[in-house]
Amino acid sequence: MSVPATQIQAGADEVIVASASIRRPVVVMIDEAVRRTIDITVCTLSLILLFPLFLALAIAIRMDSPGPVLFIQKRVGKNGVEFPFFKFRSMYIDSEQRRAALLVNNEASGPLFKMKQDPRITKVGRLIRRSSIDELPQLLNVLRGEMTLVGPRPALPSEVATYSPKERQRLIVTPGLTGLWQVSGRSDLSFDQAIHLDLDYIRRRSVLLDVQILAKTIPAVVAGRGAY
Repeated sequence: MSVPATQIQAGADEVIVASASIRRPVVVMIDEAVRRTIDITVCTLSLILLFPLFLALAIAIRMDSPGPVLFIQKRVGKNGVEFPFFKFRSMYIDSEQRRAALLVNNEASGPLFKMKQDPRITKVGRLIRRSSIDELPQLLNVLRGEMTLVGPRPALPSEVATYSPKERQRLIVTPGLTGLWQVSGRSDLSFDQAIHLDLDYIRRRSVLLDVQILAKTIPAVVAGRGAY
């Protein structure tokens, strides 16, 4: 499934990321080739080194609550194409059925749903979400080319369905494992603030900026800022 290109463009008063699409083709090709090389190298090494941790987490998740180790969900990627999004399962298996009853407690703005004390989260899940370890299986998404290390976070199809033309500009680049708003407060930010940071990233997107964001990601994860 994909979103028509005409829906991804902003209106005349919202051409925020136009500069990102008018760079010379050769520059764009080199930039993308370098980014993909970094993605493959970093993800391959990380998956090898983190395999013992993955195995320990799989055992802990299965012992903590019934259900699969991985949580797989449809997300929307570049140009509106949907893909299977991987995470370590951090909620009970009936979490989607219980979501409707919790909507009145939503602490997020826009189409997002966030609760600091979400009762659907398991004991192990709360720990791995706090440290963002639950996101590590997305290294597989990066290897598959569905995601990149740095970029806007991939949204749910139901969220994208409510996007304005301005917000749909997030879909012109490959979504990322981390990004500008992830190192700037994560869930503590409003939806509008997150969109602003994503569009700012797209406008200034470069390998150097990606490296800077990756360098800020580790301290942000260790501090647990906006993670819940």
